Amino acid sequence: MTTIAVLGNGRVGGNLAAALARAGHDVTVADRTAGSAADAARTARIVINATPGAGSLDRLAALRDELRDKILVDVSNATTDGPDALPADLLYPGSGLAELLQTALPETRVVKTLNTMLFSVMTSPATLAQTPTAFLSGEDPQAKQTVHELLTDLGWRKEWITDLGGIRTARATEAAILFVPHVIRSTKFTPFAISVTR
Repeated sequence: MTTIAVLGNGRVGGNLAAALARAGHDVTVADRTAGSAADAARTARIVINATPGAGSLDRLAALRDELRDKILVDVSNATTDGPDALPADLLYPGSGLAELLQTALPETRVVKTLNTMLFSVMTSPATLAQTPTAFLSGEDPQAKQTVHELLTDLGWRKEWITDLGGIRTARATEAAILFVPHVIRSTKFTPFAISVTR
């Protein structure tokens, strides 16, 4: 059992929190208020950023002390929204949210994952007709191994998980968000994920 704080109580955060609790972890969910997030992060071993990506950098940088020596799992994408409220462009072109979080939080081990799929697939990958891929990006091998184990608790098989390397590789998976509005407009909110097939 691992003590986990999920920052963000929307569809993504709620879905992850419920699944991790079912897997036997001690899970606390914090809303976007600073006090709630600080309290949750302070007592957790692993913190999951499921807050809206556009505000994540400022929100988490303010928790630098609480996040020291923790694993921060970033599942958010930082985008600007179009008129239909779907992602229109990257907020940090030439960089990425996870990369900037690692710079802002040098004593925190940031791992990017689960940001290339509809939120429901994060905890139910086997429901897709074809094999999905979960990508890992981060500087700390042990932190990535810990997150790998969390993914297996969520139903991800080992062969479905691909370690891309350091945190800068998260730029690529974050850029994949630009596919999402087109897929949603084409197929509505049918569950989907980006997959690497071999």
